[in-house]
Amino acid sequence: MDEPSPPTNQFGSLNDVAHELASLEDLASRGSWRSILDKVSRARSLNLLSNPHDHLIYLTYNVLALSKLRRFADASTDLDTLDDFNSHYYKYETYPQLYPNRSGSMLPFSLRFIHAQLPIKLGNRQEGLDRFYSLLNFIRQKIKEKESNNLHDSVKIWKRRENFVLNCLIGHHLGDKEFILCLDLIKDMINRDYLDPLLVSKLGYIQMQIGDIEGAKGSFNHVETMLNEGKNDGYSFLSEVQFKNLVNRNKALVYVVGKDYVSAVREYEECIERDHTDVVAINNKALCLMYLRDLSDSIKVLENALERVPTRALNETLVVNLCSMYELAYVNHSEIKRTLNNWIVHVAPDDFDASCIRV
Repeated sequence: MDEPSPPTNQFGSLNDVAHELASLEDLASRGSWRSILDKVSRARSLNLLSNPHDHLIYLTYNVLALSKLRRFADASTDLDTLDDFNSHYYKYETYPQLYPNRSGSMLPFSLRFIHAQLPIKLGNRQEGLDRFYSLLNFIRQKIKEKESNNLHDSVKIWKRRENFVLNCLIGHHLGDKEFILCLDLIKDMINRDYLDPLLVSKLGYIQMQIGDIEGAKGSFNHVETMLNEGKNDGYSFLSEVQFKNLVNRNKALVYVVGKDYVSAVREYEECIERDHTDVVAINNKALCLMYLRDLSDSIKVLENALERVPTRALNETLVVNLCSMYELAYVNHSEIKRTLNNWIVHVAPDDFDASCIRV
């Protein structure tokens, strides 16, 4: 929810929050998006959703599942059934008998995010960007409200949402090579003493793309200094291990740009030793080995990852790279890719795009 009041730790389980929410959460974690659509349809047809917030939560899961299955037009149609997000229909105080002593919006934040993302998926980029900037302004207004009321835990939640939306915006601008806009967004946050290591690292990536290698090294060094001084902003999503791996991956990227692939592999191996599920490090290590003309080992790295941590490693980027390596290494690559495809069919989530295998 946007602003749960009182805090949700009053609930004993997810099912106390909404009708069979634990089941929905489990299906989502396994990527069973079609099953979620069936479950939502059944709950609606049997009138199992008795409270207003139940309807909103199930709508959120339905729209999310449709989006994951790339049924963006259907997701947009479902989302259009809502009134204005600020409508009194979606406020707890409108239903005092159902929600005594509760106030604020019952609209899940994820629904606001999907609302911003959908136009971009439907080809209307400008409308989507406008919605993202509106969402960013909405979040910053919430932060001001929470700060004025000394609600420190709520401030942390909303600042993490600000971080998330900002990173999405930067990603969309990067996709269109709008580097100056990206730099402006990041520098605005840094000027307000918002030192998230992921954000500063992203500044380094952009500097690299515009050819400012020394500037990128400076940004990466700043991230390493933050790690050494124990400065991991409370609004960041990083654990200590993830922070250390971020520093190693940044160092590796500098080596890659300098075509020192051996040193880059060493940095990635340190990441993998610390966290064997670090898919970015696994994928990039394999690419560096390929650049070193060691196709056999690069293939082994990706195959071992798929075998050991399929739920983490099974993404389209990694599979595309593996298939490209098969095509370079083997004459009978079509047969090998078909075998890979047969395995993926049994383990992949519903939203996995099998076309990346190029059978």
